[in-house]
Amino acid sequence: MMGNPILGVFFHWLGGLSSATFYVPYRGVKRWNWEIFWLTGGIFSWLVAPWLFASIQTHDLIGVLSAAPASTKFYCVLFGVLWGFGGLTYGLTMRYLGLSLGMAVVLGLCTVFGTLIPPIVAGEFGSTLLGTVPGRINLLGLAITVVGIVVVALAGARKDATLSAEQKAAAVAEFHFSKGIVVAIFSGIMSSCYAFGLAAGEPIRELGAAAGTGVLWVGLPVICLVTLGGLITNGLWCSFLIVRNRSAGQWLGRASTQTVASDAGGRLPLLRNYLLSALGGTLWYFQFFFYTMGESQMGRFGFSSWTIHMASIIIFGTLWGFAFREWRDAAPATRRMVWAGVGLLVLATLVIGYGNLLAQ
Repeated sequence: MMGNPILGVFFHWLGGLSSATFYVPYRGVKRWNWEIFWLTGGIFSWLVAPWLFASIQTHDLIGVLSAAPASTKFYCVLFGVLWGFGGLTYGLTMRYLGLSLGMAVVLGLCTVFGTLIPPIVAGEFGSTLLGTVPGRINLLGLAITVVGIVVVALAGARKDATLSAEQKAAAVAEFHFSKGIVVAIFSGIMSSCYAFGLAAGEPIRELGAAAGTGVLWVGLPVICLVTLGGLITNGLWCSFLIVRNRSAGQWLGRASTQTVASDAGGRLPLLRNYLLSALGGTLWYFQFFFYTMGESQMGRFGFSSWTIHMASIIIFGTLWGFAFREWRDAAPATRRMVWAGVGLLVLATLVIGYGNLLAQ
């Protein structure tokens, strides 16, 4: 399948920007528990936006999904459920290992597994990757990405070293290396299941193309199913927290004792909270809206899209960190180090794009 890998890289950058930005609106949500704004935004991330845009851009969406094999739909949803476990345990990894080490392990594993497992399962690893020059260039791009992730993580560790004694004590209060590594491996592998779900949906993309859907949009129905699986996992966990914390009343404007105690008081900004949560959730979805557009342009190395996607998230996430002045107290050498990591990640996306260009 022919495409335009350079355009594909650009679409993946847009997806990475959307992913890195989606949590910014949540920062403006006031006096809502995490489970309330996360599930509210998640309704838009995993249900409203996927079905809305897929119905607009797909010719006969219901017909395409109805014609898809039951096993294909099952695996798309199943991998979405498993991906949900990866997202939920990511926070636990940060608690046991800290942000820098936790991010390096989880995102590194997620990148490697999400990129390599689909071609291995398809029996294309030896012939398509190792056996061709474009394939080896893609593997080089993957390696550069992992190195870039490690460099950014090490820069974060150096930045954290400047914390006060009290901040350090708080940061490592629950540090537990063995537990953290186990959870991080689980989170990294489970998080990569989103890529597996997208790969499992190839028959749906083919049905969409046969129905007359444009090449940029054939992946949108697959996202509907994978995110539905994510909604199941996140919805169950958030529901448990809502019952435990008795926080459901916040949807109607009743602030809990916990949120009032941590806030300056005043009227709960209900409409603002709904709008910000909806914006954050929709931005989260757009990462995969652009992802499927980018993947459609990568030709026979479509699985390399996952590497570019993960690299782009870290690139723009780091830029947001500078925008919010999280690096203002870091030493100049540390800032140079994080910029070097970002530079490696940008280089990796260009190397992968070039490898895909050669394969056209």
